[in-house]
Amino acid sequence: MKKTVLFLFAGLLLSSVPVQADETATESLTYDARLTGYTYPFEVSFYSVSSQGKSLEMAYMYLEGDKNKPVVILLHGKNFNGAYWAQTALWLHDRGYSILIPDQIGFGKSSKPVDYQFSFAALATNTRKLMDELNIRKSIIVGHSMGGMLASRFALLYPDRTQKLILVNAIGLENYLQYVQYKDVDFFYRNELGQTAEKIRRYQQKNYYDGAWNKTYAAWTYPLIGWAQGPDKDQLAKVSARTYDMIFTQPTVTEFPIIQVPTALILGTRDRTGPGRGWKRDGVDYELGRYDRLGRQVIRLIPQATLYELPGLGHLPQIEDFDRFKEVFAKALVLNSEQK
Repeated sequence: MKKTVLFLFAGLLLSSVPVQADETATESLTYDARLTGYTYPFEVSFYSVSSQGKSLEMAYMYLEGDKNKPVVILLHGKNFNGAYWAQTALWLHDRGYSILIPDQIGFGKSSKPVDYQFSFAALATNTRKLMDELNIRKSIIVGHSMGGMLASRFALLYPDRTQKLILVNAIGLENYLQYVQYKDVDFFYRNELGQTAEKIRRYQQKNYYDGAWNKTYAAWTYPLIGWAQGPDKDQLAKVSARTYDMIFTQPTVTEFPIIQVPTALILGTRDRTGPGRGWKRDGVDYELGRYDRLGRQVIRLIPQATLYELPGLGHLPQIEDFDRFKEVFAKALVLNSEQK
């Protein structure tokens, strides 16, 4: 994307989102399954992907940079879409990187098939197909939260397409079913149908930002709130339930010892994200989500791993304090840069 267009979208992001981030503005907010009317920070394109006998559309943003610099692929988390990577993408692009930000199938502006067999392997394969479409041979793969599980699976499946792996407060650093009860997708479906604007805000304020709240944080709840109040709530609840299932039933941590690429873990150590904490197995006293401990455990599992800890920051360090995040992110980007 040309600089003039990039700055246009950046200006739109910085000027419109904070102004809209007033909780009273969400009372009548609705979005359909494809987030029609929700503005992304950069131009959105769509890739037609064939998967599991279905013709699906994968939304993505692609900012072209210096051809001599690597392409960075930014993978979103469970409660987000690619738009929240905006500040990171602008910072990367200003340094010459090309950036690809896909919305995975089931998320954001991409297709929402209710009868899709969601798996990290399938999403990784869709991402690899998108890379082929854009003639991207190799990339730095960055994943946040659930996107970290996807990024790990991508690196395991396609080490030849992965220049390095960067995990930002990834979930899946623990094998959850080792500690918690299995819950059927119907359990998650019922939970998703019960979502409200207040529940969504309260969850993110408590779990992501340690009780703090501002217009920037509030803005990233808008897609979820619009969906919870929108016309496709039932469809979206079914899709969300299936993607929850893969978090619990498709661990990647058990395969960390066979990751073949240089890997960086960037962890806000205040994070306590622990899926399934509310339904642990009887007799289990293990404390899930201790990111102040998990980093040092995980780097011993991955052959070429480097840990960057950010004390005092939580689940979204790139949103909570970008200045601190970018310092360690810059180091992670050039980690083992001699390995191609």
